[in-house]
Amino acid sequence: MKFGPVPVDQAEGAILAHSMKLPEGRLRKGLVLGARHLEAIKAAGEGEVIVAQLGSDDVHEDDAARVLAEALAEGAEGVHLTAPFTGRVNVIADGPGVVLLDEAQIHAANMVNPMITVATVAPFHQLAAGGMVATIKMISYAVSEQDLGKAVEAARGAVQFAQPVHATASLILTHIPGSPGNKGIEAVERRVDGLGMKLIETLRCDHDEDMLARTITQAKGDVVLILTASATSDPADTAPAALRRAGGQVERFGLPVDPGNLLFLGDLDGQPVIGLPGSARSPVLHGADWVLARVACGVPIASRDMARMGVGGLLKEIPTRPQPRHAPKSKPE
Repeated sequence: MKFGPVPVDQAEGAILAHSMKLPEGRLRKGLVLGARHLEAIKAAGEGEVIVAQLGSDDVHEDDAARVLAEALAEGAEGVHLTAPFTGRVNVIADGPGVVLLDEAQIHAANMVNPMITVATVAPFHQLAAGGMVATIKMISYAVSEQDLGKAVEAARGAVQFAQPVHATASLILTHIPGSPGNKGIEAVERRVDGLGMKLIETLRCDHDEDMLARTITQAKGDVVLILTASATSDPADTAPAALRRAGGQVERFGLPVDPGNLLFLGDLDGQPVIGLPGSARSPVLHGADWVLARVACGVPIASRDMARMGVGGLLKEIPTRPQPRHAPKSKPE
């Protein structure tokens, strides 16, 4: 591609590099110049114009963005591509889900040519309908067919989208004297709704290992959520022990995400069970959101996956937390 000033008489069919304000109106950058445009430029007293001229092996920015976007999201369900505009195509979620990425592929595509770019949300990011998964942008007005081909092969199928595979959830609340009661139900229900699921029941029992074990076995939801009246502080504490007593197993207790440290993940005969920390009663972003989103969408999540959530796992402080991260300042003597 050639870029730079050329005489107006030689600019027909070239791409206008910079917008021009003329007496007859504004010509926007990226416009393919025709005879009428050139007459208007001449009438304005301009003798030359800055343009981009495509060579025989160049691909226009819009076509290049479309081709790369199609390759990037190849095989992905639950997403669609926007129409190319100024060298950009966006990948958009059709409904709730979790973004799955091959980071190495995307890095490789971005290394081909600085004019060819792919930007995505973070891996396993949860999106609602209309959320942007990725944007593909050609910075220059055209890129070489050879470079585009390399980027396409590097990025092919690198972006996928996991949609919810579970439809329902049960919430179990335990009770002790002075417990929070129904506080937190609304926040949990919003989390469930945001994943296209329905909270079909809220079960209650005393904060007792045997009673909680029986209640877990009675839960009818595809996913069971447990919100205890007293914080779970050990893998042998009431809620994890109740899951084991019910015949289930605990995959991991403890999450390197704050808020969310006291979460545990388990399973009862294929039915996922998530023990929620008390901080999940708040609707703010929480480690429980990251775990629940993967579980709801059928994305495998083991102890190792949870351990890797620590990088980036320091989330926004909650002003109302009873025990904030910062130690209280000592009073002056």
